[in-house]
Amino acid sequence: MFVSRPAVHPVEAPPLTDAAENPPRVRMKDIQGMPGTPGGLALRLCQFIFAAAALSVMASTSDFTSVTAFCYLVAAVILQSLWSLSLAFLDIYALLVKRCLRNSRAVCLFTIGDAITYTLTFAAACASAGITVLIGNDLNICSDNPCTSFETATAMPS
Repeated sequence: MFVSRPAVHPVEAPPLTDAAENPPRVRMKDIQGMPGTPGGLALRLCQFIFAAAALSVMASTSDFTSVTAFCYLVAAVILQSLWSLSLAFLDIYALLVKRCLRNSRAVCLFTIGDAITYTLTFAAACASAGITVLIGNDLNICSDNPCTSFETATAMPS
């Protein structure tokens, strides 16, 4: 009877490589306003303040609900303020525990979230600006509407 017997084969150590073949990993550059930096926190807080100002000015008018573009602006500004506030809290946490947020996956997530919120907010601001121009310049009915409040709320998140 021919039975195979286990054999031990020595494993060679992997060959040493020098730095010329495998260069060391490169860290992301420190750019002002990056997540986890005081500049990033300041930018997020400014985004939140302007979004909250636009929301409060638009909500202070009584008839913004009659125009769909103004309702869209309010919804987009709410989303923008929540996104900015949550990332501001994340920046505060990173600064307090001295944690680096320069991870490529985190920066990719922030970039995608910023792109979505900015696109929605910009579209809402453009639609609201078009309605504001229609009401103020074309129809000349600013005496019946709070055109100044509409213009202020439209300009804030842009």
